[in-house]
Formats: sequence, structure tokens, C-alpha cells
Amino acid sequence: NSAVSGGFTAANSLMFASGDSPRLTRSGATPTSPQKATMSFWIKRSGLGSAQLIVDWYEDSINFTRLSFNDADVLIFLSKDGDSVYGQLTTNRVFRDTNAWYNIIVAIDTTQGTASNRMKMYINGVQETSFSTETQPTQNRNFKFDAGKTVGANGAAGEFFDGYMSEVVYADGTQNAQTDFGEFEEDSGIWKPKSVSGLTF
Repeated sequence: NSAVSGGFTAANSLMFASGDSPRLTRSGATPTSPQKATMSFWIKRSGLGSAQLIVDWYEDSINFTRLSFNDADVLIFLSKDGDSVYGQLTTNRVFRDTNAWYNIIVAIDTTQGTASNRMKMYINGVQETSFSTETQPTQNRNFKFDAGKTVGANGAAGEFFDGYMSEVVYADGTQNAQTDFGEFEEDSGIWKPKSVSGLTF
């Protein structure tokens, strides 16, 4: 299934059926910078009302960085160190449209002097500003991007994602703008993907 049609097309997607316990894994690696990173996902949900992981940098149950939906279908970006939260964005809005693609971007740069610029979240090209919980990291805080990475489940192999993912991007060492991953179609105003081949990873 293509994310969108017309113009640049993200031609393929991967289907995650939670009943099959699907996930992609990669062992840990030293990041270019533990203070700067951007992740972008095109997602189409199939199952609702349960905790579902999009990506999880997992050391153990009290040390991780993850992006997920909870059982109320809100989106959470959460980082913990020794069971203490040092970064969290929990949306007020819910994500229950199983017919549409969502482009979810989280852009991090903890070297920023203004706290609200250290973690940014974009949904379909628009910065999300309404959060039930917003805990910005302290300046120059290191994130746990050196742990093993799991896409579509948590690091303990649970909370499996249900739906499609396409054009999954992790840019190590840069806080990218949302316009590096998508653009608004001139006629319809719909947010659509663009080629990411020119980005530095």
C-alpha cells in the first residue's frame, strides 16, 4: 500500500498484525549525537484501544526512549533514566482514524537554550502544541539512542503495533524540520511525503 498517490510516492509499506507478534530489531550502536535526532513515520492504524509501540530504544524496563500509542489512543514520546522521566510529550488529541495515514515526526535537540525547542512533535506537517503532559529535557541532556532499537513492539517483545508503516526515518545527529519529510499539496492542502534521499543519516 502506498502512503499517498500523486507526486512523490512512498511506494511500499510494511503491515504489522499484532496477533503475529511482529517487530523489527537492530542492536545498539553509538549515536553521532545523543543530544540530537529526528524520527519520522508514516503510519496507518488498524487496531485501536490498546498500547502499541512504534519504536523503542530499550535498555531495560526503567531505561528507554520510546514512541507509542496508549490504550486511550493518545500518542506518547517518553524517555526514562533509572525510572525517572526526563522527557515526555503526551498528546491531548486521540488518533482513531483507521482510514488515513498519519505522518508523525519527533525532532530533538537538547542543546537548544529555549526549553520548548528541545523536543518537537509534528503531526501531518503541523507542530503539536497541546499536551496533557509536557516534560522538556534539561539543556544538553543525553537521550538513550545507543540502546537496541525495536520497531513495532517494545524492547521486551510486547505491545505490538497493529497497522502499516511506511517511509520510516531516523536521522542521527540532526534536528530536522518537518519539511524535510513532507510537503503540503498545492491544490488539496494534504500533507504528503517527499523524497528523503538527500538527508544526512
